[in-house]
Amino acid sequence: MSTILVTPRGYAKYGQEAAKKLEALGYEMDINDTGKPVPREVFMEKAKEATGIIVGVDELDEDLLRQCKNLKAIVKFGVGTDNIDLKVCEELRIKVGRCLGTNSNAVAELTVGMMFACARDLVANAITVKNGGWIKPTGFELKGKKLGIAGFGNIGKNVARMAKGIGMEILVYDVFDIPQNVLEEYSAVQTTMDQILKECDFITLHVPLTDETKNMISTKEFDKMKPNAILINAARGGIVDEKALYEALKEHKIHSSASDVFTSEPPQGEDWVQELLKMDNFIQTAHIASRSKEAEINTVNEATYQITELLK
Repeated sequence: MSTILVTPRGYAKYGQEAAKKLEALGYEMDINDTGKPVPREVFMEKAKEATGIIVGVDELDEDLLRQCKNLKAIVKFGVGTDNIDLKVCEELRIKVGRCLGTNSNAVAELTVGMMFACARDLVANAITVKNGGWIKPTGFELKGKKLGIAGFGNIGKNVARMAKGIGMEILVYDVFDIPQNVLEEYSAVQTTMDQILKECDFITLHVPLTDETKNMISTKEFDKMKPNAILINAARGGIVDEKALYEALKEHKIHSSASDVFTSEPPQGEDWVQELLKMDNFIQTAHIASRSKEAEINTVNEATYQITELLK
């Protein structure tokens, strides 16, 4: 019997009915129901026998893919495919699918939430109160501020929709030309990344991690930003040069930053990483942007549909 390996924990929690549909089609389901990430060695052994894989953050590199003799299709339980070697998949004729748009509203809501949190110093102030303090910092409002959105796909559009409602001025950057009617729908203006860096009070990143976007925000970019600028990264670790971010925050080149991702997850490494995490003007969450109940259900349903279609 053909086996479909499913590693994302959200599928185990919300995908019981979806799994039954795949079982009815004759597939044996191997679903990670441990509530924990699958250990690498376990994932490798299971992947080698699978016909299809619905994968979260587990890495499907060239070495593993070449050992997966039965594998016909992979579906990413999300959007970013940087953990899947697409060139090798193409060579081996392994089909790859993604769950586009299923979690875009959840990620956008977290992004805007982080903007409010940074502007009003919410996290550090809440911690102060829990520790017995009673400090009243003066923050600033989002209304009337300039927001720069790098990457105008589903998530970027949702952020723009929310920002428009708040009353922000919206500048967008994308490698593709955005139709004028789309820009008008979101009251946005397409511009250069350089202009966004120089003019915007808030900058939020929604681009994939590629060779071109790796460390796209580093020292020279921080040098261009306004002292009151707030940087949000709910995209991928590695897009922001985190050592340069640490230096920029320490030297008060920018106001603050919030990130849902990190190059190594959980963050680890040199002493400066731990110092960064302790900074009052930095917020780090545990890659939870897409983790809403609604987004998980949407992604379960789309992943099930995708794997069904790709294995036909």
